[in-house]
Amino acid sequence: MNLTEAFKNVKAASKGLARLTDTQRNEILLAVADAIVDYKERILAANEKDLAKMDPKNPLYDRLQLTEKRLDDIADDMRNVASLPSPLGHVTKKKTLPNGLRLCRVSVPFGVIGMIYEARPNVTYDVFSLCFKSGNACVLKGGSDADLSNQASVELIHEVLERFDVNPDVVTLLPATHEATGEMLNAVGYIDLCIPRGGRRLIDFVRDTARIPVIETGAGVVNTYFDKDADLEMGKAIVCNAKTRRVSVCNALDCLIIHEKRLGDLVKLMKPLHDHKVTLYADAPSYQILTGHYPSILLRPATEDSFGTEFMDYKMAIKTVTSLDEALAHIDQYGSGHSEAIITQNEESARIFQQQVDAACVYWNAPTSFTDGAQFGLGAEIGISTQKLGPRGPMALEEITTYKWLIEGEGQTRP
Repeated sequence: MNLTEAFKNVKAASKGLARLTDTQRNEILLAVADAIVDYKERILAANEKDLAKMDPKNPLYDRLQLTEKRLDDIADDMRNVASLPSPLGHVTKKKTLPNGLRLCRVSVPFGVIGMIYEARPNVTYDVFSLCFKSGNACVLKGGSDADLSNQASVELIHEVLERFDVNPDVVTLLPATHEATGEMLNAVGYIDLCIPRGGRRLIDFVRDTARIPVIETGAGVVNTYFDKDADLEMGKAIVCNAKTRRVSVCNALDCLIIHEKRLGDLVKLMKPLHDHKVTLYADAPSYQILTGHYPSILLRPATEDSFGTEFMDYKMAIKTVTSLDEALAHIDQYGSGHSEAIITQNEESARIFQQQVDAACVYWNAPTSFTDGAQFGLGAEIGISTQKLGPRGPMALEEITTYKWLIEGEGQTRP
């Protein structure tokens, strides 16, 4: 594939999206959703070939795997996106100047959005649905682990687009090579915005290499603070859900911070994690408490590297603190600005925590597993931004539009 030619084709195809009405876009999205359901076997067969190359014990295996249920959910998410109001044409500012010029600021597509992601075949559909709904073309660069799954998905999308006489170049899948990544990050003039979605190494590489605008997403070193005034039963449910719902996702819990006055409850707090066979990397006070009460094969002393690690596995660190301020300092040092949580019945402590923690999403008495565009009512997400300039947190339709100014006059000239 000549990538420069491919980038030119995507850019040209993106212009045609402006001619589609929201009704037409929705009709196409619904048709793709139906095709996902109707042709499950094709997609699952390709996915099986990808899965055969990965060790089932690898925690990323679950993230790579597609099932009939997951494809049904993907189709439902796409239908949901189709049902949402269009993010385009919104007037965000309007005024008339003293000289009579009428100014109007309206929302418009970026144009072409590049997406780099790893073993996450569902992202192919999420990105397509959100980009298409918002009038953006997309260039997809998936990982080699999911390449056959991504190819089958894009082929299916292309078939539907062609049926509706839409240029299939509006969704272009690049080869799953490092060279393709490098060319994509240097596609100045063709790709308007790049969004990496994956681990810290991927995001750092994209940020340090790209010559096109980048929004950082994905990497999540997630902490939850169990305060001295926390409810034990609530804490057990929240910690277990945040850690074990899906360990390979960016909102999964990596470190439990516990107030020293609650160490007596630690064994009970960890019982659900014991049932899920979670390996704990405990600091000295928590290690002493858990010894003899948590399986020795799953209990290890924490090291400095245990904190600030995104495990993406059935593993979690434990840090003991003497105060809320110490918990805040730990998060400030080791967090990634993604999602953080406090479990407490003390409203003052909760408000201080939410005010002072520097993260896109800050929870009080709820698990970080809710950091998700669909859960936030956004329909789906293209990623979770951990930066402060531009979008922050789950990014959906509104976050992948920009704006332009429309100015009307009657012949005024500037003195």
